[in-house]
Amino acid sequence: MPFLALSLTFSLSKTAAVVVAVILLASFDLSERLKHRESHVIFASILGTVLSLSILAIVRALLQPGIQENAHVMALGVLTIVLLWRCLFGPWAAQTKAVVLGTFLFWIGLYTFFHEPPEHRLIRILATITAIIPAVIWCVLFLEYHRERLASVVLMFFAGMVATIPILFYDALVRRGVELQFFVVKLKPESFNQSTEQFVSGQLIGITPLHSTILTVFLSFIIVGLIEEVSKYWVLRRNGEPFITSVDDMLQLSIMVAIGFSFAENITNPGYFMGFVREYLVFPDRPDIIGFISNVVGRSVMTTMVHIVSTGVMGYFIGLAIFANPLLEEGYKQGRINQVVEWLHTILRVKRVPIFRTEMLIVGVVSAIVLHGLFNFLVTLPDILPGNPRTLGDLFGVPGHPILKYLAILLLPALFYVVGGFWMLTGLFMNKENMKERGHLVQKEVFIKEAVA
Repeated sequence: MPFLALSLTFSLSKTAAVVVAVILLASFDLSERLKHRESHVIFASILGTVLSLSILAIVRALLQPGIQENAHVMALGVLTIVLLWRCLFGPWAAQTKAVVLGTFLFWIGLYTFFHEPPEHRLIRILATITAIIPAVIWCVLFLEYHRERLASVVLMFFAGMVATIPILFYDALVRRGVELQFFVVKLKPESFNQSTEQFVSGQLIGITPLHSTILTVFLSFIIVGLIEEVSKYWVLRRNGEPFITSVDDMLQLSIMVAIGFSFAENITNPGYFMGFVREYLVFPDRPDIIGFISNVVGRSVMTTMVHIVSTGVMGYFIGLAIFANPLLEEGYKQGRINQVVEWLHTILRVKRVPIFRTEMLIVGVVSAIVLHGLFNFLVTLPDILPGNPRTLGDLFGVPGHPILKYLAILLLPALFYVVGGFWMLTGLFMNKENMKERGHLVQKEVFIKEAVA
């Protein structure tokens, strides 16, 4: 008999009582807000509700068996979802944006919860509660270095969670094998692994099967890193840019996006926290608390830190790009010359500021993609190498070495990302240049002509 019997029953009377209680509470809250004229919160709640229910209705219709065969309808539905998705990120204040995204996530989560089999709901609840704990710890840990307004922190955490939804939707399209017909162009979403394998086998002739496998896995993880980091980049620019006054601000907000993304990933992927609950707490005759905690801690520390490091580095360079004007001006006054900027300025006859801004954005996004993909590749490498080496001794062919036989291969990426990443981010936070307040971004660029013209 499993340790936890998951025969949860949800009676109609109990459900109705809960719904009535929620409606009464919402009505009371609404009346109080009307008294205080907090109309922006009401607007945000209504907008988040309308957008979430609209997107859910369209997605549910598109994934019906009869609709999936019509590539034109599928393409129209996807375009509509993209337009509705874009409406989530309007030019509002931080609190309004946070309420819009929070309301959107609430309805998405509620829909997901009640459309799961009853035996999965307790697993979902336990996994969510477990995932909240490390997310809060990470937020508190990094907020010690820089205090942000609560609305901005909550907004960026929600934005990170929302950034996972396009990836989940794309995965749903891939698993169902749908096709999209955009006028004369037909597209079929495919698995990253399958596409990479076809590319490697078709373009690279004469390489060994082992090298082909390694290259395929590496490129697959680079593509995964590309999709995830670009998604985080988009929500970061759309939500964070209007509220920052320093490079340090963007670094902080990017870390909040990373933590929110990691939290959503942990509770939506069935192989992560839900898998841990199922494997160590639910199905065994006796719960394996030690195994559960060790897997949760490993996942919370290692993978969350990878998101924090990769997106944090990207956020730092985005901050440099946003404040390109004053940073470049200060650099010239202090005699610091950016050789890449000077070289491109001389050849292309383009102003220095746009060149510097583009350079920082490219470096930031590419660095995030490589850092993300490299970690996934390194932790998977022992499984694809011959003999599946687990220690450095096994890897170098000296399994009996007195030191190397005790050093796990996974120790290297762990030290690099957790210890090295935390040290690097701490250094960036403590850098006084990054803390310098430079004001909110304005559209008109004013420069001293002699300095950077």
